[in-house]
Amino acid sequence: MSEQNFTTTPEFTISRILNAPRDLVWKAWTEPERLAEWWGPKGLTIGTAKVDLRPGGIFHYSMISPDGVEMWGRFVYREIFPPEKLVFVVSFSDANAGAIRHPMAVNWPVEILNVLTLTEERGKTVLKLQGSPIHASAKEIKTFGDNFGSMEEGFGGTFEKLEAYLAKQ
Repeated sequence: MSEQNFTTTPEFTISRILNAPRDLVWKAWTEPERLAEWWGPKGLTIGTAKVDLRPGGIFHYSMISPDGVEMWGRFVYREIFPPEKLVFVVSFSDANAGAIRHPMAVNWPVEILNVLTLTEERGKTVLKLQGSPIHASAKEIKTFGDNFGSMEEGFGGTFEKLEAYLAKQ
């Protein structure tokens, strides 16, 4: 299957105004010890976090649920423009950083292309995240498009964790 572009597949977009300077928000997205403090859905903690911030490099991490279940995820970086833009492909992964299917959603796309932009306005940062499936079947694309509400909730919780982390800095 060929890579889909944003004009033929649904695009999920979420934004947030953060009460922190852009340089700090950039560090929160690109430094492993900072990512480990806030990344992931509410209720999950990061166990392992490794970042190789370069095109083709990865952020590989484990997420641990309150009952001890471990899942892995990864970003594969495509483009890096400090401190304003990151382009990366997100997927669930195994412990060796290989992309795998979502462990609880068989029709979820294996890879989601994300574009993160950070714009500074009067000492605050406007964060915008856009995502769309790539290398996906029609069924996976439909599943992605049908789940925007769930993604808004999930990213909303993640960004609340980011806001709490930034407030402590």
